[in-house]
Parts: sequence; C-alpha cells; structure tokens
Amino acid sequence: MVSKLLLVLGDQLSMDIASLREGDKVSDVVVMAEVADEASYVQHHPKKIAFIFAAMRKFAKALEQDGWTVAYTKLDDDENSGSIGGELLRRAEEYDAGEVIATEPGEWRLISHLEDLPIPVHQFQNDLFIASHKEFEDWAEGRKALRMEYFYRDMRRKTGLLMDGDKPVGEKWNFDHDNRKPAPDEVTFDGPLKFEPDEIVEDVLDLVETRFDNSFGDLRPFWFATDRGQALEQLNHFIEHGLPKFGDFQDAMLNDNRFLYHGLVSFYMNAGLLSPLEVCEAAAKAYDDGNAPINAVEGFIRQIIGWREYVRGIYFLEGPDYPRRNGLNHQRGLPDFYWGAETKMNCISKAVAQTKEDAYAHHIQRLMVTGNFALLAGINPNEVHEWYLAVYADAYEWVEAPNVVGMSQFADGGIIASKPYVSSGSYINKMSDYCKNCDYSVSKKTGDGACPFNLLYWHFLIRHRDRFDNNPRMAQMYRVFDRMDEERRETVLAEADAFLEKLGKEVV
Repeated sequence: MVSKLLLVLGDQLSMDIASLREGDKVSDVVVMAEVADEASYVQHHPKKIAFIFAAMRKFAKALEQDGWTVAYTKLDDDENSGSIGGELLRRAEEYDAGEVIATEPGEWRLISHLEDLPIPVHQFQNDLFIASHKEFEDWAEGRKALRMEYFYRDMRRKTGLLMDGDKPVGEKWNFDHDNRKPAPDEVTFDGPLKFEPDEIVEDVLDLVETRFDNSFGDLRPFWFATDRGQALEQLNHFIEHGLPKFGDFQDAMLNDNRFLYHGLVSFYMNAGLLSPLEVCEAAAKAYDDGNAPINAVEGFIRQIIGWREYVRGIYFLEGPDYPRRNGLNHQRGLPDFYWGAETKMNCISKAVAQTKEDAYAHHIQRLMVTGNFALLAGINPNEVHEWYLAVYADAYEWVEAPNVVGMSQFADGGIIASKPYVSSGSYINKMSDYCKNCDYSVSKKTGDGACPFNLLYWHFLIRHRDRFDNNPRMAQMYRVFDRMDEERRETVLAEADAFLEKLGKEVV
C-alpha cells in the first residue's frame, strides 16, 4: 500500500517544494498531470501551455532519476480525467493511497478545488517564495497604506541582499533616479538564449499544435528553456551580458528590439525552475564582483524580492474576489486589437504582435501601453485581467491579478497604487521610438490624426474627477485642464467620446 500521494503542479517544478520534502521515496507516489481544466480555464497562449507541459515532463524524468516513483498523466492519455482532482482520485484508487500532500497552489481557484476533494489533502506552505503569508499579514496589519517600498526594505533586511549591516549598500534603498532612461540608439545585449527543441519538447509542440490550434498566439518557433539547467544558462547569460545596463533602460521600448536588456527569467522563477533568492544572489554577486552597477542590481532585485513578493502578499491577503474587483466601474469590452486585429496605434500594434509571437512583453509595455490604454478607455478590468492571464507565459493569477487589477487598472480602489497609472502619448514617446512609425501624431492634442492617448488621458481624468480631484498626486493635472480655454476642453472631450464610440466598429 502506498502511504501518500505527493502532488506536484506545473508551476512547482523544484526539488525543494514542501510536498516532496514531506514525502518518502520508498512509500509515496508523486502525481503530476497535464489536464484540460488547467490548460483551458482561460485561453492560454500555446507557447505558455507548451512551456509548462515540456518543463513538467522533464521534471518528472528528473524526479524518477532521483529515485521517486512518478505517476504522470499526459494530456492525450486515454484515462485522463481532465482535472487535477480527478487525477488525484484516480491515482488514489490505483495505488490504494489514503491522503494527498500538496504544496499550496498559487490560485484561489485551485486551492478551493483541492479542499473540496473527498480525500484528505494537506496543503503545505509554498516556500518557493521568500515571505510567508503570515509574514505579509503581520507586516500589513494596522497600516493605512500597503506601499511596496516599505515591505521591500523588510525583505532586504531578511535576506541580507545589498545590505551593509543594518544599512543599505550605497546608503540608499532605491536608485531609481539613475534608471529609466529613454530608449538607446544601440543595444549591445543580444537578448535571451534561445534553445532548440529536443525530442520531449517536439512531442509537446505536436500535441499543443493539435489540441490548441484555435488559441491566440504563435506556437512556433519555440525557444524557451524547459529544464533547470537551461534556465540557469539563461540566468547566467543575463547576469553577465544584460544586467549591467538593465537599470538604465528597463523602461525603454523599441520597434526593432523586443528584449533590450531584460532578463526573461520570470518564466522560470514562476514555474519553479529557478528560485527568487538564487536569482537575486546572482545579481548581488555581479555587483560585489564589480561587474554590474548598483542602480541596475538594486532595481532588478527590487522587482523580485520587493514587487514580486509584495503582489503575492496582496493577492492572498485580499481573498478570492480580488481578480473580479472593478472599483472604477469600467464596463467597455476589450477591443479586438488585443487579439491581433488591426489598429493604427503603433505602440499597441507592436506590443500585441510581440505578445502573440513570444508570449512576452516587458513590464512597461504591459503597464504603460496595453494597460494604460485599457484604463484610459474604460475597459472592464476582468476582461483585461483574463487577457493578461491568458497571453503571457509568466502569468499565474497570484502575480498577474494584482499587477493588472491593482497596479494597471486601479480596480482595487487604491490598495496597491496611490494613483492611477495613466499617461498621455508623451510618456510613450519619451520612452520609445514607437511614435515615429505611427499613423497618429503624438504632438497633436486634438484634431485629425491626434494621438488617442492624448485625448483619452483627459477624458479619463474628467470622467473620474469626483474620485481623484483631491488626490495630491493628480491635482496638478486638473489645474492644467482647468487653465485650458473652454473651447479646447470641449474639443478634447468631444473627440475622445468620438474615438471611444468607434472602438469595436472600425479600425482605430
């Protein structure tokens, strides 16, 4: 008789997870399963599905080589029940097992699914993260505002990263004033490593090509890392060649360079192939060795032990309804150009094309291009949330929902952000060369060919004036609007209304 089933999910591909640590190689069976429920609860990008399935198959093989018994279900197995719960019950009967040990999933949906099974399922803390739920709850208790910066400092103290005793290295916690330069004329980093699919990956690609041929996104060419060794190669490649200039150009965007100096390690951290601490320690070592400047290293580490840990804390603190919040009552449907339909807005077109082909766009493309437009246009945040969850290979609800619902769409009422992240076309023009190739003119504020971001920016501010008029971070912009002559104010709002009326009816 098998003692226990040990569940390993597709985003828990680490030998260090609790479900393995609590298990016994002699008496327990590891259960892994490619199931339709997880592959289709949103219309996931085919590259995302292929990445997870291929990485799962390779991890299962590594577990077997390490001495574990693995009951692995492929998507096209005849007996596949279609759900994680169904597979656990099937394997429990097959192996006469009486309980399941699981590492807590990253989505309320799946946590609830496991809790409702008619077999004891013990969910242990997911220690692929640096902060536990309790640590975050203790930090949040009694605070009027849950601002990431202060949480980040606690994570620096806890990990010792970039610390000199009790003080931050360089005498400052944050070096953002040295970062966020406009797009460079030349990029000297050749981007992420691209791995040739092996036999396991090719088998998965054939399966995904057959089963998910109607999904948004290009499956091939497929070049992601799909095991820990490859993920480490990509990490080392970025640390050596990309990190030194990451800080300077982390917010920049270019028509002809999709990756600039970004690491593209989020895929691998979020699936468990890399741990956040080892990634940060590699960056800190580059600084210690004199191979990367403090502004780049601090900014990179802050994204991981600061922002990444913080949004996970918010997700679990706020509860299962968080992804469905709509604090600004935005109800407009998601425009078809998010799914690849034609648009005359070059910045949107570039970001969506990149998303379709690579299942990737960096944080500013997500926040200040596709996210900014959705917020300005009043798109329903639940539709925006489901789009981001579907199309990016690093998107899991614990990280995606707070970034979209809270940070990008201000739909959580200001829990994460102290003001909406909205901008006119001038920010995109400053940080990219997108506007040079656009049918619209970023310098035109009104009239034929005026940049839609310019019109919608004011439209957003005015339709939500009751909400934001007293926000000290937005008061200056309301004063600017009030100083415009009345005719211009009316023109801006009327043209914004006309643009929104055309959404979904013609190419804009």
